[in-house]
Formats: sequence, C-alpha cells, structure tokens
Amino acid sequence: MLTYKALAALLSYPSDTLRQAVGQGEIQAVLAGEGLLKRKHLEGLNALCAELAEWSLLDLQERYVDLFDRSRSRSLHLFEHVHGESRDRGQAMVDLGTMYSQAGLEIAAKELPDYLPLYLEYLSVLDPQEARQRLAQPIHVIAAIGARLNNRGSSYAAIFDAMEALAAEKADKAALETMLAEEDDDPNDTERLDASWAEEPVSFGPTAPGTGGNDCGRIKQIAERIAAAKAG
Repeated sequence: MLTYKALAALLSYPSDTLRQAVGQGEIQAVLAGEGLLKRKHLEGLNALCAELAEWSLLDLQERYVDLFDRSRSRSLHLFEHVHGESRDRGQAMVDLGTMYSQAGLEIAAKELPDYLPLYLEYLSVLDPQEARQRLAQPIHVIAAIGARLNNRGSSYAAIFDAMEALAAEKADKAALETMLAEEDDDPNDTERLDASWAEEPVSFGPTAPGTGGNDCGRIKQIAERIAAAKAG
C-alpha cells in the first residue's frame, strides 16, 4: 500500500529527493489517490508537504534533528519507548528484522529495525488488514509522540494523526496517559536530556508491541506493567 510508503518518506530525514517529490506533488497524489485517509488528514499532510517543499534543506534537517534525534520522548525508534537500552531490545530487534526478511525487505546497514519509517515500509507490503493490525501494536507509542508534536504545534503531528486513523485499534488510554506523564524533553536543555538518557530503562520483555506478535491486546498488559514499575 503506497500510503504507508508515502508516510514513511515524509517521516524520514529530509533530503533533496524528498523536497523534489513533494514539490512536484508526487507524495500528495499518492496519499489522495489511494483513498485510505480522510480529508482532514490529507489537509494536515499537505501542510507538512508545503513546508518540506518551501523551507531550505538545512532548516528542515535542523528541525528534524531537534524534534526526533535529540529527543528521547519523541524518538522514532519504537523500542526505545518500550525497552530502553535493556537486553530485551536486542532480541526484539532480531525478531523484527526476521519479520522484514520474511516479507522480502532488506535493511540498510545504517538503519535499526525499530526505526518508525522503516516499520511503515514493512507495513506497505502487507495485506491491508494485517498492516492495520501490525500498526496497532505500537499505537500507544505513536499516539504519545503525536500528542507531544501536537502540543508543540509541529506539522509533523499530521503523520502521527494519520497513523492513528489507519490503525486497527486506538491507543489504550492507561498506557498513553502513563507515557504522557513523562515530561516532553527540550533539545535545548542538554543537562536534563543527558540525565534522561542515563536513567535505567524499564524492561517489558520480548512480547512488547512492535516485536511482531499477533496479540494486539498486549497494550493493556503493558500499561499494567508500567503502572507496577512506577509504583515500585
């Protein structure tokens, strides 16, 4: 499904190729033509496309780094929000990489399997219903990042709103509230950001969302584990 590939492109690190694609309306045409998204979502994505076409590449890249690369709370690596740097993350990466291989996808050496644009590329080759179910597995992480971007007034929030609309299930309220209870970090607050990265991560085991399991109901279990970890 080309919609997932288009969203993956928009969420990737800005490049001249991306600027050319949105400047010529290619990505916008794909999103509108496939008909998976409603008008309100297309309007938000078109606003982002306009920025990508009009801003200088340097400004676009600087904004991207500040939003995603220098932030733990808005990281585009899904397992960072679930496993942190624990050993479970390594096994989850292996499992996800295996899923990609089975779907005929090859991962570039520079990319980690849990990078969200790469996960969207994977979803694009699946059956439509399976893609929606797979997207629902990490949807509480996606919703949390989207909420933080919306609070910042970022046009990138439109991508996350679109993903929520495409997913087979909505984010579990308890899991989402727990994630959002953590303060959104500021890339300019280097001292606090360093402290955040140094914190001991909470591990939720190899069945966390995004690892490729078939049980989309795991979100509730994860919320309970988060709550237990917080209480402890």
